[in-house]
Amino acid sequence: MTLPLPRSRAEVAPGAVHVPDWLAPGRQRELLEAAREWSKPPAGMRRTELSGGRKMSIRTVCLGWYWSPYRYTRVSHDGTPVKAVPPWLADLGRRAVADAYADPDLAAAYDPDIAVVNYYDRHARLGMHQDKEELSLAPVVSLSIGDTCVFRLGGTENRNRPWSEVLLESGDLFVFGGRSRLAFHGVPRTLPGSSPAHLDLNGRVNVTLRMSGLS
Repeated sequence: MTLPLPRSRAEVAPGAVHVPDWLAPGRQRELLEAAREWSKPPAGMRRTELSGGRKMSIRTVCLGWYWSPYRYTRVSHDGTPVKAVPPWLADLGRRAVADAYADPDLAAAYDPDIAVVNYYDRHARLGMHQDKEELSLAPVVSLSIGDTCVFRLGGTENRNRPWSEVLLESGDLFVFGGRSRLAFHGVPRTLPGSSPAHLDLNGRVNVTLRMSGLS
């Protein structure tokens, strides 16, 4: 029997921290079941239409604020109010920031009011982009469930090289803030069939938590 090699915590770039296996299997299942509920109408999951009519290959549901290129609103694509960010999810975000940075003050001040939940099937991709619609530059917390993905993190000036690539597996935490808060990032591919059997999931679910700075 070949055992998997241990994966280590790493600071991929200044302020960008990868913590493997942060979510235990049971917590992964709980978060996945919550995501499935959030994805149901009203204010459910959809493929976002970009300028020019092209639709993104990922499917998305938003909590707290609805992201519509390139702004946030309180009303979802179907005209209904956006679902709220549950307190337990905000608490999970604070714990993630605390574990990533070992900074109790930063964690205590972290109060995410946006959750963007993305679903990737085997064909979905996410191009290099910045998360810059928020007024707050508090860290972005990213939680991965299901299929492994290639996560690409670049610089803050443009989408071009150099960049780093990290394999994010189910249960992994990735937090980017500080000098990396406005770094370009994306998901060029996923690894179909790599989701843990206990999840009964084909594809990848990614939950990102953010502070909007909006009122």
